[in-house]
Amino acid sequence: MSALPNNVLVVDDETAIRRFLRAALEESGFAVLEAFNGRMALELAATKKPGVILLDLGLPDMDGLEVLKRLREWTSAPIIVVSVRSDESDKIEALDRGADDYLTKPFGVEELLARIRVALRHAESAREDAPPVYKHGDLKIDLTSRRVWLGKKEVRLSPLQYSLLAALVRNAGRVVSQKQLLKELWPDTESNPEALRILVHQTRHRIEREPVRPRHLKTEPAVGYRLEAPDD
Repeated sequence: MSALPNNVLVVDDETAIRRFLRAALEESGFAVLEAFNGRMALELAATKKPGVILLDLGLPDMDGLEVLKRLREWTSAPIIVVSVRSDESDKIEALDRGADDYLTKPFGVEELLARIRVALRHAESAREDAPPVYKHGDLKIDLTSRRVWLGKKEVRLSPLQYSLLAALVRNAGRVVSQKQLLKELWPDTESNPEALRILVHQTRHRIEREPVRPRHLKTEPAVGYRLEAPDD
């Protein structure tokens, strides 16, 4: 199911804010989904495919920045942070983690609507979302819950091993270059192809029944790595 441009997911733990935004958005022709915590936001984003997500950072179960990070592992839907946090550092971190825009509370309805329209225009040429659940043979990766299974057994991965798989799932069926993976996995350090090779080796031993003859995570010599395209 592709994203629905007229659906807006409002993520905010304050009932009054959600009611205010629902009224304003519905009056402008949008259909509104509501989530009052991060877990609900991730579930609705995965199942309902909203065209735009309005995300508050102060959520009761997890920080909004963590929700933003998880969403960006599999969805390209525009995310506009709507928060009382006004420090420049908060804005920079949100944008670095994948937010398309940042609006500080309180704000005017017309400004919000204008920013939504801009976000939707930019999203028209964006790539399609990776499916929230990837399946290939006996390997299953749920990007929403960040869980991985090999057959019926759940696989425990380190955060770095999971990040490697998430990056490959977003490009399933296509080769991801070593350079791209190094930049994504170690953004603040110098390139280290040997560290990537070791990480791939360790991950294969988690997700492959025969790591020396991998079915899922393939090497493209001198280029990079590829996760096989998902089953139909």
